[in-house]
Amino acid sequence: MRLKRKIDKYLIEWKKSKNKMPLIVKGARQIGKTESIKNFGLNNYKSLIEINFVLQPEYKDIFDKGFEIDRVIKDITLKNGNFQFIPGETLIFFDEIQDYPSCATALKAFREDGRFDIICSGSLMGINYEEIESNSVGNKIDYIMHSLDFEEYLWAKGYSNEQIEDLYQCMIKNEPLSKIQYDVMMENFQEYMIVGGMPLIVKTFVENKTYTGILEMQKQIILDYEEDITKYAGGLDKTKILNAYRKIPVFLGNENKKFQITKISSGARNREYVGVIEWLENAGIVNVCYCLEQVSLPLKGNYNPDNYRLYFGDPGLLIATLDEEAQLDLRRNKNFNTYKGAIYENIVADMLVKEGYNLYFYRDETGRLEMDFFVRDTNNLIPVEVKASDNSTISLNNLIDNDKYKEIRYGIKLCNKNIGFNGKFYTFPYFLTFLLNSFRKLAKSFEGLLIYIISIMSILSRSFCWPLSLPK
Repeated sequence: MRLKRKIDKYLIEWKKSKNKMPLIVKGARQIGKTESIKNFGLNNYKSLIEINFVLQPEYKDIFDKGFEIDRVIKDITLKNGNFQFIPGETLIFFDEIQDYPSCATALKAFREDGRFDIICSGSLMGINYEEIESNSVGNKIDYIMHSLDFEEYLWAKGYSNEQIEDLYQCMIKNEPLSKIQYDVMMENFQEYMIVGGMPLIVKTFVENKTYTGILEMQKQIILDYEEDITKYAGGLDKTKILNAYRKIPVFLGNENKKFQITKISSGARNREYVGVIEWLENAGIVNVCYCLEQVSLPLKGNYNPDNYRLYFGDPGLLIATLDEEAQLDLRRNKNFNTYKGAIYENIVADMLVKEGYNLYFYRDETGRLEMDFFVRDTNNLIPVEVKASDNSTISLNNLIDNDKYKEIRYGIKLCNKNIGFNGKFYTFPYFLTFLLNSFRKLAKSFEGLLIYIISIMSILSRSFCWPLSLPK
């Protein structure tokens, strides 16, 4: 069984593009980079040249004498006479390039030569990727790959694009999902929260239809990540990186979920951990959510770099860090409301990142006004509230109603409820988070505006309450 991935379509389009540049596929380890690239190469080229600089260290000298392509090819074929370099029909795949950053310098030469397509990949962590970036700037394009998102998980379970499109149509038409749609998708989503998106784990679960062995596989991945930290951390203090990584579940279990360096270890100071959080983020194993200093655009220029929350880069890995009793409760009783809402927040954060969003939250000094996430379109700022239970939405209402926040026209509430709109904010079940980007893009288009108006009028006609408060 091979898992369908979104990168599959991207690679086909990349191959078709004119004047294409070498491609670097970035991402954490064990998310399926190598398998996806190899599958693409075997099915779309007459010849696939795969060189893994970790498993085949003998190739770590092929660029030592320079980057003249004919000489490089000659040296490669001396090491493996079975390789066939067919102009226009060959994909050269350099894997694990973090172990041989000099490879990146050769990308310009390959690009100018133009006879062969080039893809590089690896566990591009910290300072190693900085070196690769500096050596290849202007001569490559990047693709950021993650573990399976929820849509890819649904593909793995056998669901079609048409069935997923039905969910989307309900969103844009503001129509509640049918009971069978809601119940089935919620069951799949709860599975996904436990299993996560690591390809081997997903494949094992789908094939065996049991959680047996899943936890052990997740814990091994966490240990593998820690091993990568000790191997690739470069000049940074490996102990400090490990301390920060291991403390993520602790801070997520707190009420405000703020990650506090000073509480990592006795005497820890922020200045001692400069670069640590950035390294973990660049490694692809954590998602960083920064606190906005004020609720306004632009987001990137309006946050406090010293105030942030850390989330695991895969939902299943957070579950794997919990104590055995909590894990058993989740698997048996699907009790995801525990842990102060952190489980839902973590998976929403992961889903938003996989949709291409940067993460921002807001919490004022009093703690009375707080918002979990924000997304944006060209002109609008959209607050996104994650509710572990269907309780009040005071902060969401305050942000929408207050004329101070003129860039906020409507909001989104994610919870265990069906699709709805109350004149101020949309309500969506958690599992539809993977469609928020598509929904947002349509909402700002002319067609989307029309649908938006129709949905509001539909609500008005059903409510028998005129006038209903409309978005600003």
